[in-house]
Amino acid sequence: MSDLKVEISRRAALLGAGGAAAGAVLASSSSVLASADKQGVLANPVARYGVGDFEINTLLDGVVPVGEPQKTFGMNVEAAEFEAVSTDNFIPADSFKTFFTPTLVNTGSELVLFDTGVGEGGRPARGNMRAAVESAGYSPEQVDIVVLTHMHPDHIGGLMEGGQPAFANARYVTGAAEYDFWSKMDPEANGVTKLMAKNVKPLAEKMTFLEDGGSVVSGVTAMAAGGHTPGHMVYMLESQGKQLLLAADTANHYVWSLAHPDWEVRFDMDKGAAAATRRKVLGMLASDKVPFVGYHMPFPAVGYVEADGDNFRYVAESYQLSL
Repeated sequence: MSDLKVEISRRAALLGAGGAAAGAVLASSSSVLASADKQGVLANPVARYGVGDFEINTLLDGVVPVGEPQKTFGMNVEAAEFEAVSTDNFIPADSFKTFFTPTLVNTGSELVLFDTGVGEGGRPARGNMRAAVESAGYSPEQVDIVVLTHMHPDHIGGLMEGGQPAFANARYVTGAAEYDFWSKMDPEANGVTKLMAKNVKPLAEKMTFLEDGGSVVSGVTAMAAGGHTPGHMVYMLESQGKQLLLAADTANHYVWSLAHPDWEVRFDMDKGAAAATRRKVLGMLASDKVPFVGYHMPFPAVGYVEADGDNFRYVAESYQLSL
C-alpha cells in the first residue's frame, strides 16, 4: 500500500506543478486531431521493380469500384459456388474493384510502354497515364516504343490527348492478328472499332506488326495468347537470366479468373480459347516460378502463380524483385 501511495503522490505532484497545464494542452490537441478531415484512399501511382538490368514500373492508370461481379466473372457457375469461393478468399461476392495497370520498362537503351490506359475520357477515376508516367520520373515525350497487347478501350484509350499522339516521339508495336481483326471491321461497328479508328489507325504508319515469337527489342518477346481477343499478346521480359511476363488480360481477377481459369469472363471474346490460354500461361508461370504483371491484378499488380490442385493461387510479390 505504501508504494501505491507514493506513486499516486508523485502523479498528484506532477499535476499540481504544471501537470494541469499539460493536461489542458493534451485535451486541446486531442480535440484538434479529432476534428481533422479524413483524407480518403491514398493511391500510389507507381511501383518499381528490377528484372536483371531492366527497370520495371507498374503505373496505376486508375481503379474503379464495380457492383454485381458475377455479371462479369464466373458466369458459368452457380451463385452459391461463386459466393462460397468469394467468402473463402475474404472478398465480398456483390462488389469488387478493377485496376488498370500499364507497365513502363526501361531497358537501359529504350523506354517501352505496354498499353496506355483508359485515356482522357475516363478521368478522374481512371485515365491518368501522364500523371503516372511523370510520377515515375519520366515524361511521355521520352517514351521510345508503345506496345499494345490488344485493342480493348482500356488499353488504347491513352494513345491520344486532345487529338494528338500522347507519346509524341514513340513508335508503336502490336500483334498483326489483333490489328487485322479489328481494322477490317466497319469503324462504326462497336466501341472498339470506333476507338481504333480514332486512336490507332492514325498511327499505323509508325506501327510494327508482330507474330508469335516476334521481338519488340532485345529481351522482349511476343507470345500469342488468344481468346480474350483474337490476337491478344503477352510479352516475356528477359535480362541477365531473370524473367517477368507481362500477362495483359490473360486473367482479369486474382480469384474469379486466375484462381479458377475455367470460369467464364464476360470480356473474353472466345471463352473456351481464353480458358485454355489461361491454363497454359498460368501453368507455365507456376511451373517455372516466373513473376508476372497482370493488367487488372490488385495494384501494384505484380505476383506469382502457385498450382492449387486443378486450379491456381495468386501470390503477391513482396520484396523478391527489389533485392
